[in-house]
Amino acid sequence: MRNPGFPKTPRSLCAAHPGISRRSFLAGCAACAGAAGIPGFPDWLPAAPQAGRMRIRVLYALHGPIQEVPDWPNKGFDFRPFMERTNAELASRFRDILFLPVMATGPEQAQKILEGDAGAGIDGYLVFQMNCWNRVAQTFVASGKPVLYADFQFGGSGGFLVYTAGFLRAGTPNLGYVASSRFEDLAAAIKCFPEAKAAGPSYDFARATAKIRGSLTPKPGGLVPRPDPVRAASPDEAIRRMKASRVLAVQGPEPSQGTTVMEIPVDYLAFSEVNDAWAKADKAEAKTVADRWISGASRIEGVSRAEIENSAAMYLGMKAVLKKHGANAITINCLGGFYGGHIHAYPCLGFHELNNEGLVGGCECDVASTTTMVVGGILSQGRPGYISDPVIDTAKRRIIYAHCVASNKVFGPSGPSNPYQILTHSEDRQGASLRSILPAGYMTTSIKISNERKEIIFHQGLSMDNDPDDRACRTKLSAEPVGDIEKLFTQWDRWGWHRVTFFGDLKKPVNALAEALGWTVAKEA
Repeated sequence: MRNPGFPKTPRSLCAAHPGISRRSFLAGCAACAGAAGIPGFPDWLPAAPQAGRMRIRVLYALHGPIQEVPDWPNKGFDFRPFMERTNAELASRFRDILFLPVMATGPEQAQKILEGDAGAGIDGYLVFQMNCWNRVAQTFVASGKPVLYADFQFGGSGGFLVYTAGFLRAGTPNLGYVASSRFEDLAAAIKCFPEAKAAGPSYDFARATAKIRGSLTPKPGGLVPRPDPVRAASPDEAIRRMKASRVLAVQGPEPSQGTTVMEIPVDYLAFSEVNDAWAKADKAEAKTVADRWISGASRIEGVSRAEIENSAAMYLGMKAVLKKHGANAITINCLGGFYGGHIHAYPCLGFHELNNEGLVGGCECDVASTTTMVVGGILSQGRPGYISDPVIDTAKRRIIYAHCVASNKVFGPSGPSNPYQILTHSEDRQGASLRSILPAGYMTTSIKISNERKEIIFHQGLSMDNDPDDRACRTKLSAEPVGDIEKLFTQWDRWGWHRVTFFGDLKKPVNALAEALGWTVAKEA
């Protein structure tokens, strides 16, 4: 795991009770948070607070110190080393501030902590979003005291982006945020706490931290992409091909009524139809597909030959279902289906293969993103879309598009291939998934459609490299966004976390299609 800018500091985590052992603290910290106990002092802090010393409550919003469920960063992830380093570094750098750390899983524990802090002289809150959807920051923002909200990248990034956008939309003056892999950026923002205490209620904590964040974010780096002409479809051709497309959405035990999204018909199928097709897939053909995947992979780790053949059978099953329904796109509630026993193979490698062929395989039964893949593929004359869960890192001025499925033929079925690796699905370390090492130096276009609002959200970025962090999803395309990275924090609450990225400059065809349909384009950056 990459060390996100935090020094290797030692010795003990914050102590929920004076004199407690490291092991006992780690086992009991969540219970302490639930009881709203006020922590004592670690062995590397003075035994009692100095007169006039600031008191900052540190909240770690997470499921538990060791993750027991499939989620970002991954099942089995140990958060304790990060918390130890962070607490020790805070105490070392800020001798005039007493940091009081606890863990909380959600609103109920957060409220108890807030109530327990009523007479404790707490001057502000530092909240780390460690897992994605634990709603802890909201309780402390509502307190009116300064709150610094920090993303534990590739762990809490989804909730961090969605919740931060909501805070920004509400115009919350006591909320500052840090989305950086560099500890120095967090430390610089923490210096706003003493300023806020000195200035009183008139202090705009949000504006002060934004000014610091902006000063520490690198300036745009020139953004000169490699030549990559796109022969885009005209709006008329695109609309005609959209109407001729069909998306299959597989999400439950029973089929349900279909719909139309941006001129594209969508049919809702039962898990059983795909599972039956998987079971009937030709085993010899599945072995041939598996042979091809294995011979093409630059690395295979944690995945057996049998699991790859199982994934190949799922690919053949999905392709048979597409043919049966005359469809060119399929999206499956993959983890819900697998964990519920409705399907018996991960579709990740099959989605990869479909996308390489000019068809569409979309994750998580995300109909909006899958139809976006269809639309972008039509506009770009066959280039595959890449659904991702983005992460923003202001330390490098990057947006990282992370997911466990990606094509390795990003310029279309007849274009060049890039390297790929076969690994487990990251969140649960099961099944077979794929890391595509996507090419650097090219302009990319990220979009997503909202059928309800008749809008397309849009931003672009120059592909820079592939982030090697083992946390979260396997493929991690890192790009430098075109435009205002600060604006890029503002829309996640309206659009959700997923975005769909295409290689190529699709600005003109996206705008032309929107105009032809009477839709609008929301510029995200």
